[in-house]
Amino acid sequence: AGIIEQIEEKKILGETREYYILRVPYGDMKIMIPVDSCEEIGIRSIISPEELSEVIELLKADSTEMSDNWNRRNRENMELLKTGDIFKVAEVVRNLIRTDRSKKLSTGEKKMLINAKQILISEFILVSGMSKEEADELIESSV
Repeated sequence: AGIIEQIEEKKILGETREYYILRVPYGDMKIMIPVDSCEEIGIRSIISPEELSEVIELLKADSTEMSDNWNRRNRENMELLKTGDIFKVAEVVRNLIRTDRSKKLSTGEKKMLINAKQILISEFILVSGMSKEEADELIESSV
């Protein structure tokens, strides 16, 4: 999740386009996204405080059934993450944290968990103003 700081006109590869300049609070990055590509990229508004409560409840809910096959499970989780839907991201985080607690995750799944948690943490920071550490603790204690 990021904050649109400004809109700039840039000439890249000979083509002049307008770009959103996003600042990502977690990781301190800036990202340029073409204004005319937002819908296909999946840019959306941050969730509301009410939806944040729903995400926390989802983290507490029972895990969804996942395949025992690592490749299939990885593919299914990637598809959920690609949607950009914060509830699907929370589902992946919840399931991977619980899997990691019962049996260790593979290296690929650990990376996926880290990336998915970063998405949740940055959303929590933007919605509530909590710190990275507070957001991480809230996620871990909710699962």
